Amino acid sequence: MPTAVLTDRERTAVQAYLRLLHTVRAAFDVPQGSHRPPVVPPAVLAEAEAALAQAGLTGNEERFFRLLRQAGAAH
Repeated sequence: MPTAVLTDRERTAVQAYLRLLHTVRAAFDVPQGSHRPPVVPPAVLAEAEAALAQAGLTGNEERFFRLLRQAGAAH
């Protein structure tokens, strides 16, 4: 499988997405029976959206997830 060489903006978008993913997982990782609602800070979501837009990936999820898979394979 060929590896992708990401641009700086694509790399930033992937990193922002991964931070968002980890934040969402942490928000939903609450003890069973907890009445605390999951909270994802708006700044984390805004960072991911801005990074996707700057990389030209807004509305192009197929390309973004392909880059994400290729970046993961490179590690």
